[in-house]
Amino acid sequence: MNSSWLCSSAPREVFYLITVTLLTLLLPLSFLLLSRLSTLQYYLQTLTFYYHHYSPPYLLSLALRISPSLLYILVSILTLASFIHGFTGNITFFTRSSSSCSFQPRLYTAWILLCAFQVCVGLGIEGSIQAGFYDDDDGGGGFDRSLLSRVVFLLGLHETTHVWSNMVVRPVVDDTVFGVVGERKERWIERVVMAASLGTLWWWKLREDVETLVMMVEVKKEQFMDVGIGDFIGWCLYYVTVSIGIIKIVKALMWICMVSICRRRTTTISMAETSEDNDGKV
Repeated sequence: MNSSWLCSSAPREVFYLITVTLLTLLLPLSFLLLSRLSTLQYYLQTLTFYYHHYSPPYLLSLALRISPSLLYILVSILTLASFIHGFTGNITFFTRSSSSCSFQPRLYTAWILLCAFQVCVGLGIEGSIQAGFYDDDDGGGGFDRSLLSRVVFLLGLHETTHVWSNMVVRPVVDDTVFGVVGERKERWIERVVMAASLGTLWWWKLREDVETLVMMVEVKKEQFMDVGIGDFIGWCLYYVTVSIGIIKIVKALMWICMVSICRRRTTTISMAETSEDNDGKV
């Protein structure tokens, strides 16, 4: 009975793991797409400056008008939520609700956010492909920053992606696959697969292209071009994500210090007790 249950549940568990991983990557893909669209808007702005009668394709124009604006709002919400979570460890709005309750605002909000992300990312990628922008391997614009800043950003992005997975992706997948919300705990294999997938994406494209979010503002200022609100939000998103990475590093150092202090106190107390026992025997 037990072996048959394991055989029947194994495909579902594998499907669950793959689905959660792919949907979790929507957030880092959103950062990649925003950096690509920021560069694309810069190129189109340059073409419009030199060629006054230039007009982009309709799908590309629609993607540049709708997708970045909504995507900036969605990514900003998740980034700020992760920033608050880094300080407090919890977010009141996303507290777990009981699965027996018929009205679950957390689950409905997660569905809306997930669908909005999918539509924005799909529309943005389709518009970029139509423009032939993904044929260019140097999408990052040749910007280069220090390895330390890249690693800190990766840590912040990992924390933001983890918050996105726990608060949006997993409730939706839990409700769809198992029919329950908030009863399954995150397992170590899920964390390993998510970290490996994010690391692969970061090493393949994200580590260079995402720097466009912060460098495009500097480039436009140097060329006396108008800096849009989207460029400013992208600049803020980059540094807020870096701040999340710094918070994670500081917390890790504090945890190491606390563990070291506790071990020293335990060692001191045990040595004192041993000394007292020896004195008593003498």
